[in-house]
Amino acid sequence: MRVITGTARGMQLTTLEGMDVRPTTDKVKESLFNIVQWDIEGRRVLDLFAGSGQLGIEALSRGAEHATFVDRNPKAASVVQNNLARTKLAGKATVRREEAGTFLLKTRETFDVAFLDPPYGKGLIDAVLPDLVPHMSDYGIIVCETSREESLPETVGDFFAAKQYNYGKIQLTLYRKKEDDS
Repeated sequence: MRVITGTARGMQLTTLEGMDVRPTTDKVKESLFNIVQWDIEGRRVLDLFAGSGQLGIEALSRGAEHATFVDRNPKAASVVQNNLARTKLAGKATVRREEAGTFLLKTRETFDVAFLDPPYGKGLIDAVLPDLVPHMSDYGIIVCETSREESLPETVGDFFAAKQYNYGKIQLTLYRKKEDDS
């Protein structure tokens, strides 16, 4: 697993070992960042269910202003911190070791881009989306990675599923804010 482009291009990232770990493949990550490439530079990013932190680190490498990484697993938080140090991006990041829902209920931060890539099939995205939406900027984008079999809501608050992309067994769902009709 590596950083695809930007200031940390080509740097190898480490990840946790185990059956529950499923890092985003380079092909899917590259496709994801091609989709949001014009929405990253200078933006505030949330990497919820961070795991290794590869999505937030890729965003930082591509010019994001700041990234907040949230994972409840202390080993994952440590891996994220190590990956940030290795890529020399730690100064633009905050790592929070807590449950995603708890973080969203406590934080006062606003984000421009949010990446949600939790363990598949556990309903975690459905559980946190309603609490995430109030923390998104007016031009915010939420990107959810799920298995292709999972279905996500068409709308959450004032965000709607603008586009879905399928890559083998993986599905990316991109949420954007609804346009004001008035």
